[in-house]
Amino acid sequence: MPSRVPAIVFIGGGPRTAGVLERLAASRPELFDGPLHIHVVEPHQPGSGRIWRYDQGPGLLMNSTAADVTMFTDASVACDGPALDGPSLATWAAGVLDGSITDVPLFEPHILDQLHALTPASFPTRQLQSKYLEWFFRRAVGSLGPDVAVTVHRDTATGVSLSSGGASSGGDHDGGAHRVRLASGAEVAADVVVYALGHTDSQAEPESARLSAFAAEHGGFHAPPSYTTDVDYSPIAAGQDVIVSGMGLAFVDLMVLLFEGRGGRFEERPDGGLDYVPSGAEPRLWAGSRRGVPYHSKISSALRTPVERPRYFTADAIDALLAEHQELDFRAHLWPLIAKDAGYAYYRELFTGYPERVLGTWASFEARYDALDWYSSEREELAAFAVPDRALRLDLEAVDHPLSGCAFDSHEAVQRSVAAYIQRDLDLRTSDDHSETLALFMALLFVYMDLGRLVPQERLNARSQQAIHGWWHGFFSFVDSGPPAHRLREMLALHRAGFLKFLGPGMWVSADDATGRFVAGSFQSPVVVDASAYIEARLPAASVERSANPALLDLHDAGLGTEQRLLTSDGPHSTGKLLVSGNHEVLSPVGTPQHGLFAVGPWTSGWGAGAFARPNTNAAPFRENDALARRILETLRASVPAPQPN
Repeated sequence: MPSRVPAIVFIGGGPRTAGVLERLAASRPELFDGPLHIHVVEPHQPGSGRIWRYDQGPGLLMNSTAADVTMFTDASVACDGPALDGPSLATWAAGVLDGSITDVPLFEPHILDQLHALTPASFPTRQLQSKYLEWFFRRAVGSLGPDVAVTVHRDTATGVSLSSGGASSGGDHDGGAHRVRLASGAEVAADVVVYALGHTDSQAEPESARLSAFAAEHGGFHAPPSYTTDVDYSPIAAGQDVIVSGMGLAFVDLMVLLFEGRGGRFEERPDGGLDYVPSGAEPRLWAGSRRGVPYHSKISSALRTPVERPRYFTADAIDALLAEHQELDFRAHLWPLIAKDAGYAYYRELFTGYPERVLGTWASFEARYDALDWYSSEREELAAFAVPDRALRLDLEAVDHPLSGCAFDSHEAVQRSVAAYIQRDLDLRTSDDHSETLALFMALLFVYMDLGRLVPQERLNARSQQAIHGWWHGFFSFVDSGPPAHRLREMLALHRAGFLKFLGPGMWVSADDATGRFVAGSFQSPVVVDASAYIEARLPAASVERSANPALLDLHDAGLGTEQRLLTSDGPHSTGKLLVSGNHEVLSPVGTPQHGLFAVGPWTSGWGAGAFARPNTNAAPFRENDALARRILETLRASVPAPQPN
């Protein structure tokens, strides 16, 4: 009797699963060149999944340009599997139009209009990105070969249990170590299960749940942290005051939905300014956050001198630290190298691109800079001498907290300061003569992509793992993952029109039982406002124990997986993320690998770096996809020998 056909089940069918499928196809001839059955469990369209689904507001854009989005593991990626180059989103769109890419469906007229209007520098709609991702998924499936059967279950996985043998309802093979239960009542047998759920929701934290109950009791509105486009904002009335905490990408989405989404529009003035023309259905937002300002805008300038790979945050430097220290500390050992690399790229661009703004030559500055620690008075003195304009000197702490130390004496002072900050950010990042901001962007991007490759997670102390998942990711997102510049221009236009007010940094919110209203203010100003509506404009924090995804919650409740728990100087701390090994294996509560169970994505304790990336950047998600695919194939080879030909 021939050997049974082994099966892999992917729980989640978004872009991360598509990337792993492509890597399985690339390495299968080497590692497991036999029949396979692959199941993809995804209630939404496979390829785009929930977050990048087509069915969302047409005004919602990506925060990357079309040229900066690819799903392909190109030659820059340091991985064991073979590279496979392919079109970026921009190149794909051009190929669809010129007929060189034909394996696409008939597109709706508005998608065709978007394809025609798209340039490499455009910020595509998420609807258009969904089409690219779905095309990539179909291509990845097709590349697996005729002896790999792929079944898509438009269903929701609810849990995984050990198999008792027997036939799978989802295929024609017997056995498999696990059974994946579906909401429809079906079960699918699997030798390997991969949890690839992307961004998942969590049940409301106790404080958010309390605020929702408060709003319900008093006839108000409260939106806890969630994916913005999944929230029903229809209860918010025209002219209503709304308190909003968070000024990142979720806030930008909220702004689009509540203003353009309600019929408002923006008009360019002859002098180049921007005005908002209301529809009459708008609320008034009072927005604040810890920093009190929005994420930095994307950059439209061009580098005068290409940014090189990290000069100080290198494999040799990390190896030297590992040889000297049993445990590494992010702030003490790693961040000074990262900061120095950021400074090197920034000042190199300033010297080589704008010599009139500096004193001396780059060669002399570089020679002295190389020998100095970032956090040294000598380095500060060097920058102060070489860059006379204080505003052009790089101060990363000021970048992180731009309004730190500011004490505002009035509501008007807060409005002026935040609006001036946004305008200054636009001036720096959209003009042709401040490309040092792009050099900083690129330097941080390279380090962000290299961190997981160079630093063994198990050699970091607990405080550092907490800092990397928290502060470092937040700082990188603030500087490098902001919205298109025109969104900040729209923010200012809404502010001038009176529909957007700023609360400032150090925002606080409370629920006033006496009035039944939410109250908000800032620790750095006397501004206090009250409103019946409050929106927490951010994604929910990762939590396996409180996951709203049934499969992830079942993994925890069944004792198969656990949250990552760290012992820090402040006591025990849970990151809320699923604990996985360096090979993406799910780890039990006592730290043992669960054979055949893998997990990848932003809600795991792995480094997590998105599902797609810029081309030619040795992108971390592509390295992870390749390593995971090869590990899966090796697991199958060891446990389920490939069928032999008769």
